[in-house]
Amino acid sequence: MVLNPAKREKKSQYDQKICRLLDEYHQILVVAADNVGSKQMQNIRKGLRGDSVILMGKNTMMKRSIRIHAENTGNNAIKNLIPLLAGNVGFIFTKGDLKEVREELGKYKVGAPARVGLVAPIDVVVPPGNTGLDPSQTSFFQVLNIPTKINKGTVEIVTAVELVKKGEKVGSSEAALLSKLGIKPFSYGLAVVSVYDNGTVFSPEVLDLTEDDLMEKFAGWLSNVASLSLAISFPTLAAAPHMFIHAYKNALAFAVATEYSFPQAEKVKEYLKDPSKFAVAVGEGAAAPADSGAAKEEKVEEAKKEESEESDEDLVAGLFD
Repeated sequence: MVLNPAKREKKSQYDQKICRLLDEYHQILVVAADNVGSKQMQNIRKGLRGDSVILMGKNTMMKRSIRIHAENTGNNAIKNLIPLLAGNVGFIFTKGDLKEVREELGKYKVGAPARVGLVAPIDVVVPPGNTGLDPSQTSFFQVLNIPTKINKGTVEIVTAVELVKKGEKVGSSEAALLSKLGIKPFSYGLAVVSVYDNGTVFSPEVLDLTEDDLMEKFAGWLSNVASLSLAISFPTLAAAPHMFIHAYKNALAFAVATEYSFPQAEKVKEYLKDPSKFAVAVGEGAAAPADSGAAKEEKVEEAKKEESEESDEDLVAGLFD
């Protein structure tokens, strides 16, 4: 099949553009663009302008361009992007913080009504309260088994009702009722489905991890390594402090039970021979704070006496001025 020269030129320009972006940017957000309108996309492009570029296109063309660029440059890491090109997706090339870019995308989500046949991305719940509809509209509520009552000439929903569950298709009755109530339960925008960073692909949930979360996970892994090392008596950097402490305890116990001794064990042996020394040491440590507290109280009392004497002298001097 012979391509139209105009189409051939267009494909060539697209290949050059995606190759240039792959060379310039090393961070890419793979985003789903389902139910995103042209006006909404235009606003997103404006909001990200500066350090991010949005690229949309046919999946086959994007896969072809990535393969060609990988062969020409020898950068096989970018081939990890090819499996991610499934469905209505696009790329956001960015030099900014990935989490901040994702948060910026969230600002451009718009509400959308529930259309018939649409798969619900979230649970749709109709809240209780006055609907403002006249009693002739109760048929909609009866079909959907929604408990209602007539209050001041209008239909009022008694309890909250889960109208559509996540993953279910919206029926005609559900769509009509939500339209009458003026409820737009869904919101659409560019949703991040995968993240590419210098050849590594990971889930967008990783962006939610904080430094505290990473430290907690690292501490848990370190504890597991230390426990395993101690259990099999295999020295590792994580288990070394625990091994040294256990060895010191064993050596100390051996020194106490025998005539063998070393400098660190001498003090322990003295306490075991004469426990009163230990009681004296503890008493001295406890008495020191008490003595310092008493000294402070004496200084405060002396300061108060000096102030009262000075005030009396000023009063006497003032009588003869």
